[in-house]
Amino acid sequence: MNILITHKHRVLQLVLNRQEKRNALNADMCRTLVKEVSEAQSRDDVGSILISAVGTVFCSGMDLDEARGPNEANLTAAHEALFTMGSTSIKPIVISVNGAALGGGLGLVAQGHVVLASEGAIMSLPEIRIGLWPFLVYRSIEAALGPRRTLALSLTASVFHAEEGKQWGLVDHVAPPAEIADRAKAMARELAKSSPIAISAGMQYFHESRLLKWAEAGVLAGKLREKIMASKDFEEGCLAFKQHRDAHWPSMPEGFYEKSKALS
Repeated sequence: MNILITHKHRVLQLVLNRQEKRNALNADMCRTLVKEVSEAQSRDDVGSILISAVGTVFCSGMDLDEARGPNEANLTAAHEALFTMGSTSIKPIVISVNGAALGGGLGLVAQGHVVLASEGAIMSLPEIRIGLWPFLVYRSIEAALGPRRTLALSLTASVFHAEEGKQWGLVDHVAPPAEIADRAKAMARELAKSSPIAISAGMQYFHESRLLKWAEAGVLAGKLREKIMASKDFEEGCLAFKQHRDAHWPSMPEGFYEKSKALS
């Protein structure tokens, strides 16, 4: 299988598993990733999504063998869905970049809400070198890096490293290659342990406020804040803080804490 799927501790992990092709994205992989992320939105047993890859390359971009085939239009639709999923997901997406992320691979990185990358991992938009432009990944990368830097990277196909990506705001954490997988899993698990109500409201605010004027975003913030502060989760969170213990969120799926203890 080109995408390995596991589910544990409310973390849905999707692993690119096409090492012989440097994890290049074909249409089936794109559709599987989109399907799993889309279905996860309504799943109470999923608190976060972790996207990682096997081997030493995270993703080398789109599969060029498919690019000029008879199903080009379907491939474009699959890419459009893939490279916009981060802009709508209310489940936090964690990306674990274990190596090079090029072209569409960088577009996939940009779908993450929290991105961890291994030291020395390289990233680039090399499309111009094959007479193409990174149209479908451009918006999400621009949202992360800004218009001038994204344009320069697209024009020059310049390579940058994970450390630079962190300085620019695309990458949140840089870790040694031997530690990246464990650190990413720990991050995804911590997110999945957070209050589902707070995460959902926070992600809603993140997505919706960007489309609103300043005052309108303030109104939305007030409404969501009132909703959370009236919830059982906030009540439990305050009590747990005062008692110096971990919170047991009432909005968690039934049996979550029992199952987590058994799996630990």
